[in-house]
Formats: sequence, C-alpha cells, structure tokens
Amino acid sequence: MTSAADRTGARRAVVRRVEPADAARMRALRLEMLADAPLAFLETIAEAAARPHAEYAARIAQVSAGGHTAQFVADPGGRLVGHVGGVAHPTERRVTVLYAVYITPTWRRTGLLADLVDGVAEWSRACGRDELMLEVVVGNDRAYRAYQRLGFVDTGVRLPHPGIPTLRELHMRRAA
Repeated sequence: MTSAADRTGARRAVVRRVEPADAARMRALRLEMLADAPLAFLETIAEAAARPHAEYAARIAQVSAGGHTAQFVADPGGRLVGHVGGVAHPTERRVTVLYAVYITPTWRRTGLLADLVDGVAEWSRACGRDELMLEVVVGNDRAYRAYQRLGFVDTGVRLPHPGIPTLRELHMRRAA
C-alpha cells in the first residue's frame, strides 16, 4: 500500500486492492468516471447507472482476489478518488493490461497516478508478469504525457477504438 498527498499536502489516500465491501463506493466512482470522461470507458453513464448493485458487488468480489484480474483504488477514507484495473493479456503471458485508469479531478497531479500504477505493477510482478501495457485515445495528450512521465513508451501500434469507430487508440508499454 502506498499513499499520496493532494496539492496542499493536507489529505492522504491509501492505494490498495479493492475489497468486496467497496462495491457501493466503486459504483459511485464508476459513475463519476463516466460523467467526467465519457469517451475513455467502454460503457455509457446510463448503462452503468441502470446496472443493479448486485452486479457491482459481484464484479468487485471477482477482482478483489486472484491473479488474472485486479482493481486498485485510492482511498482517502470516504469517497474513492482513483482507480486502475489490471488484467492478464489474453495472448502475451508476461503482460498485464491496465484499464479504467481514473483520478478524481481535484486529486490529479498529486502523484496518485504513479501510486495506482505502482500498485498494479507490484501485483503484476507477483503474478509473474513483468510488463504493463495500456491504451490511450489518440489526441488525449494529457493522459499520454502523464503515462510518459511514468515510463510508458508509445509502441507505434494504432487500433480503432472499440466503441467509437472515428477514434483510434495507441498502445504504450513499460516494465512492471
């Protein structure tokens, strides 16, 4: 577990793997994510809001243990303020794919992104996967630069966005 302070240094958030008890707070964070960055995630806010709490609870229970997939959160005590998921790459056994990376706007530029990625990296290494990969929408320069600062390198791979055919995504990788 790691923690980061906000810009004033007054608040702290612990980065940890989600737990089944986090389901309601994760649902709230998911709705915030979709409202703040609707193109970044693979569902709409309406779809997420319509999903029953039991589905969120089941998903959180699934990602709270094991080595195939995991989600990490930034928890200052109260509302969750950050999230990143990791899943074993379907064809590259030594690679973990990061997904659903999000930091609440008031917590951005605090070091929290690095702490969240480090949480996934530690879990990935413990599972025998020594490389991280993620996808960024082409043109999302803020995210692209943030990932570069964390050591991710653009691989040159460009693929269509899975939900919006007019957008393209680029792949970035780094050691776990």
